[in-house]
Amino acid sequence: MPTETTCPVTSDSPNGPAVNALAAVEREIARACRDARRDRAAVTLIAVSKTFAAEDIAPVIAAGQRVFGENRVQEAKAKWPPLMQAHPGLALHLIGPLQSNKAKEAVALFDAIHSVDRPSICEALAKEIDRQGRSPQLFVQLNTGEEPQKAGVAPADADAFLKSCRDVYGLTIAGLMCIPPADEAPAPHFALTAKIAARNGLKLLSMGMSADFAVAIQFGATHVRVGSAIFGTR
Repeated sequence: MPTETTCPVTSDSPNGPAVNALAAVEREIARACRDARRDRAAVTLIAVSKTFAAEDIAPVIAAGQRVFGENRVQEAKAKWPPLMQAHPGLALHLIGPLQSNKAKEAVALFDAIHSVDRPSICEALAKEIDRQGRSPQLFVQLNTGEEPQKAGVAPADADAFLKSCRDVYGLTIAGLMCIPPADEAPAPHFALTAKIAARNGLKLLSMGMSADFAVAIQFGATHVRVGSAIFGTR
């Protein structure tokens, strides 16, 4: 599995709106890490490239970004294999919902899956991890706002679900992921996610998007998922 580091944008990076935006995001991450007295290397920037074509992504790769996020297995399968062949060392994260019938393709393609949230997914992933001998990092998705339209495990059920991931399905869970409600302050949701992770011995926290990644870093995010702030409006 590729090492998850984000290469800094250098002065000889190719020009372009996305490259300039990437540099601005990098500066903001560095500032947030300084404010939180955290090492910049402890935070992985996931550049969310969903809906953008390979020609839009290539300049960002050339600028040094190495970790990317996609929402859909089929979209990623269509555009990423050639990019990954041309640019060794990239890491690809699935940050959107996963259907059980896509588990085979997801395990084969992605280096991390952020949307483990129900027993059927656990069963399908366990089967494919065993069959393929490939072990992407797994994050359990929490629904911290308990929004009915949103996927994820309710906070009250998180401890039991994490235990079943380990004891029933034999999965190694690396961390937690959350998406706070759009109309609420994100800080309490990040704090709750960090608390649940700590009591379950999980070190990775996938928290924060374009509008709130600096806040997420203050609460211990190890992975921030930034799309529109880099690639622009979809």
